[in-house]
Amino acid sequence: MQVCVFEDAGVRNLQPLTLTRPAFDLRCGAVTLLERMERYLPQRVGHALVRPELVALCRDQHPQLQACVSIEESTVEHELVLLVNARWLAPAEPFVVPDRPAIGHIDDRVIYALVPSSELRGLSRTNLAWRLAEWKHTLPNLPVAGRILDYPWEVVESNGLALEDDYVHWWQQGVPEARNVSISGPTERCLVAHDAEIEPMVHIDTRKGPVLIDRGAFLQAFSRVEGPCYIGAGTRIVGASIHGGSFGPECRIGGEVERSIVHGYSNKAHEGFLGHSYVGEWVNLAAGTQTSDLRTDYRAIQMLIDGKSVDTGLLKIGSFIGDHTKTSLNALFNTGSLIGAFCQLLGNGELLPRVLPSFCRGAHGKLHERNDLRAMISTARTVMARRNIPWTDPCEEFVFTLFEETASERRQILGDSEMGRRRRVI
Repeated sequence: MQVCVFEDAGVRNLQPLTLTRPAFDLRCGAVTLLERMERYLPQRVGHALVRPELVALCRDQHPQLQACVSIEESTVEHELVLLVNARWLAPAEPFVVPDRPAIGHIDDRVIYALVPSSELRGLSRTNLAWRLAEWKHTLPNLPVAGRILDYPWEVVESNGLALEDDYVHWWQQGVPEARNVSISGPTERCLVAHDAEIEPMVHIDTRKGPVLIDRGAFLQAFSRVEGPCYIGAGTRIVGASIHGGSFGPECRIGGEVERSIVHGYSNKAHEGFLGHSYVGEWVNLAAGTQTSDLRTDYRAIQMLIDGKSVDTGLLKIGSFIGDHTKTSLNALFNTGSLIGAFCQLLGNGELLPRVLPSFCRGAHGKLHERNDLRAMISTARTVMARRNIPWTDPCEEFVFTLFEETASERRQILGDSEMGRRRRVI
């Protein structure tokens, strides 16, 4: 049996987090969705059906996957193929493969399709939706555990439960519990990799959830870390007050953080508040950057997703920030903000717009398009080199593609912003 992970149309509602990565690369808990799937699937994923603009990037970053836009581009060598939804947050239990072709679903959304290889000829993202619908009507339908992630805030809301699963996995893998560390709550709920460093005067609180500290992580004195929390490999916690969250590899985290995910290689090293948010890769939040995560009237937060207002039913939602975005001192994010990739945001004492497309510059209360792509690429290359990560040709080509694909949204929003200013002047 071969395993193929596929992106469906729902990945669009996860933007800006999925602008620069396949949905299966989203981080929830201590690992990505793909890593969690492979923990419980009967074998490793070998194929990935992704958006055309991500194929070269996916092949570059996941050489073990045969990334493609149609199955015809891949070699199907087995009688059965298991197609798995990239948005699936897999449960902490082994996946039992049905003994015959079937469809697995959560709330009528397809999680997997086990089909004969003969059914896959010509399958592509263009016809994926109706092929899945056809199989739903012709194959047995089976319920599936876990969760399907529809919106960015659902990734953040699922993080605590995912970390509970990761804690059990770490315990089974023999990761030792903390020694000679100040802990409130059960000491066995704090697991620390052998080469992580925790200075004296660090306090860890496991009463609300486990704390997992990965290899090479460093926790500076006078930091406080409350579970559920994951500190990624090589990440440095510099005098921070952390109330739950996940921080991927090589981050720099300071100030106050509450129930947020920082994907990896990003900096929030200074004072400022980050709450109920998801921050992408290679983001730098300058000193004094603040994210509001609660309305002043305590009403449920509405989010604008793909041009439509969505009632989240949640009281706390922060910001979702795309890769390579940078802020200046004292930048202020509004509640429930969606910020694209490669943005440059300068603080001026006012709240930034709640929706900001990729490649925009906000300065002095005005928005502008950033079209200095060569300069942005040069900055990205420099930033990545500081973490010993190479800037590759697929990365560069993708930036130009992303710029073109986000142009219409950007110009519409910038045009609406300009019309708003004119109306206020009139």
